Amino acid sequence: MAFESLGDKLQGVFKKLRGKGRLTESDIKAAMREIKLALLEADVNFKIVKEFVNNVSEKALGTEILESLTPAQQIVKIVNDELTEMIGGETARLEYAEKPPTVIMMCGLQGAGKTTATAKLALSLSKQGRRPLMVACDIYRPAAIKQLQVLGKQIDRPVFEMGADTSPVQIAKAAVEHAKKHGNDPVILDTAGRLHIDDELMNELSDIRWAVSPKEILLVVDAMTGQDAVNVAKEFNDRLDITGVILSKLDGDTRGGAALSVKQVTGKPIKFASVGEKLSDLEPFHPDRMASRILGMGDILSLVDKAQAEFDEKQAAELEQKLRKQQFDLEDFLEQLNQIKKLGSFSQILSMMPGMDRKMLDMVDTEENAKRMVHIEAIIQSMTPQERRNPKIIAANRKIRIAKGSGTRVQDVNQLLKQFTEMQKLMKQFSGGKQQKLLKRLRKNR
Repeated sequence: MAFESLGDKLQGVFKKLRGKGRLTESDIKAAMREIKLALLEADVNFKIVKEFVNNVSEKALGTEILESLTPAQQIVKIVNDELTEMIGGETARLEYAEKPPTVIMMCGLQGAGKTTATAKLALSLSKQGRRPLMVACDIYRPAAIKQLQVLGKQIDRPVFEMGADTSPVQIAKAAVEHAKKHGNDPVILDTAGRLHIDDELMNELSDIRWAVSPKEILLVVDAMTGQDAVNVAKEFNDRLDITGVILSKLDGDTRGGAALSVKQVTGKPIKFASVGEKLSDLEPFHPDRMASRILGMGDILSLVDKAQAEFDEKQAAELEQKLRKQQFDLEDFLEQLNQIKKLGSFSQILSMMPGMDRKMLDMVDTEENAKRMVHIEAIIQSMTPQERRNPKIIAANRKIRIAKGSGTRVQDVNQLLKQFTEMQKLMKQFSGGKQQKLLKRLRKNR
């Protein structure tokens, strides 16, 4: 994942500070040198690193910090606040036109992931109740139109195209008219890219901009391209006056520091981040949450957002009732596994938990664990409905049949049943009176 190396180094610095108790001025200066080196190694722009370290140093060397009982914790807070400010401060949202349809123009270099980002954004907006129309304005790259059509089918959203013989400007204008007639909003233009910035590309994008007046011009930046990403962002912003950035491939680079420089260099916010290969792996970019994740403080809010988007409220209510009445069975267990899989990989989920050891995350998504998940599903699916609802009836002969049906061993069946029994015991404790009062209190305070 992006920022993994940076996060490890910063957490190492804080660990040293916590181990000292009271801090001296030399302790803080030594820590600032390590933080500066960590940011530079992560590919953060040099000028931005210098300003960042100066700001943190000035606040960290204050008398109230040095003389406090928990100076290390306060320095972590200062770094967290400054990091949040550096990557954007407040969360930036999409802006919509007063009179629909809103036109969103996607731009960027070839290979940055514009077409995939277009589909991801369309899917995300569809889940919010909107009716996006994707528009194939890239008439140069072989199979670009076909790629967008395939992605459109996958997410069940319409794609407007006029082939490769019509100019992108005409396609964009016709798409807006089509959207007005068919009630589509927003219109997302997938424009052409180049291997590098040139006048021809910029002139075409500028022509599209003047023809359809997009409310948003989103630059798709490949987070894996290092300082080039910053240079590209600056050039596009100078020529097109972009409104925001989508960071693509944020799951693919352990440094990713260049992405931290984009906001400072362009003055334009990062609005979305692509965090995986699935079309559902596009998240609003929350600077405070990202800073928290980099510093190993978790990101529970994003995990909650993800869960609310993917989980069925009716199923959740039914599950709560079953837990209260201690009626949770293997059918419910299988259903919960499928729900969790929608959230992403286990390492993605655990990375949002505060204080998670990164080495542990590396161990989670192993091939062995992936096979184990497949085996669990196969075992449960090989049971009869009666066996799933009442696992106690699964005797030796049934275990042999289930193992054969699932392509596993009897030992695997035994292990699953044992783990499920232990889980039921834990849930029985959780369904007690005190815990129910706690849940009511939490709901009241939400």
